[in-house]
Amino acid sequence: MSERKTIVAVFDTKPYDREFLSLAVGADQFHWKFLEFRLTDETAVAAHGADVACVFVNDVADLNALECLASSGVRHLALRCAGFNNVDLAAARKLGITVTRVPSYSPHAVAEHTVALLLSLNRKIHRAYSRVRELNFSLGGLVGFDLFGKTAGIVGTGKTGRLVAEILRGFKMRVLAADISPDHAWATANGIEYVDLETLDRESDIISLHAPLTQETNYLVNRHTLALMKRGVIIVNVSRGRLIHTAALIEALKNGHVGGVALDVYEEEEGVFFEDLSGEVLQDDELARLLTFPNVLITAHQAFLTREALEEIARVTTENIQLLSAGLPPLEGTSF
Repeated sequence: MSERKTIVAVFDTKPYDREFLSLAVGADQFHWKFLEFRLTDETAVAAHGADVACVFVNDVADLNALECLASSGVRHLALRCAGFNNVDLAAARKLGITVTRVPSYSPHAVAEHTVALLLSLNRKIHRAYSRVRELNFSLGGLVGFDLFGKTAGIVGTGKTGRLVAEILRGFKMRVLAADISPDHAWATANGIEYVDLETLDRESDIISLHAPLTQETNYLVNRHTLALMKRGVIIVNVSRGRLIHTAALIEALKNGHVGGVALDVYEEEEGVFFEDLSGEVLQDDELARLLTFPNVLITAHQAFLTREALEEIARVTTENIQLLSAGLPPLEGTSF
């Protein structure tokens, strides 16, 4: 008689999730239950009979959802992402649900997307592309500036923040950094200066956010900090949407204090990003307003989306499912 396979309910499944999870080493040991809708307290019942619930950044694993998962037999919540602010960790512990994540899948993917956004926004690549396709070859309104000699501020020097800083040093920029746990040896080796956040805000021509979302970093960019920044500053955020107070940002864009914004994340992206809403009316007024600015460039949380990153996400996720199913501890540094 064949051994029962571990049942994995995968919420918020996209085609690339199905492809890479199914191809991961050991994936044939599981019975995959791919679900296209997100996890909420209302949809958690769909995991009934599953051993594992596999979720992404916009799934909501709050107390009610976790209670439903636990009563359905789920004992492992596998996040196929690094962020975990959408999970009630205390509730999971009380319910006996082990939570794992993928703490680092491809910092290179996110760092490279950060710089791609910066270059596209500064040199108006997105606007030029649209014009040329309409046979408009004029150059009016497409003036950018040299990165050479400018000052970039990196908020958060984890793996991704460090890579972005190093890439920008390659443009011969002055690079400032702010972090609660500075690595002075790395900074010295790469010609980077650690400063306090206020100094970084005041002196940077470009500010790139790479911090996790915590109580301390929630709305890190707000009316007060925006007022400290140079007029014409460019802000890039590929980290967490709630690092920026959107209403304050819109105000600073309208009065011209902020010169440009490139976002791969948004504070109210749940139910919008990763979805095709092209035939609908966008209900989020602040996002709709952001999309009207010619100096705002938004991508829908795709900084991670490379083959290498997806392979790593699938590898770590399936390895942890294998380990926990066998009664073994998860990979080091991936659980809470």
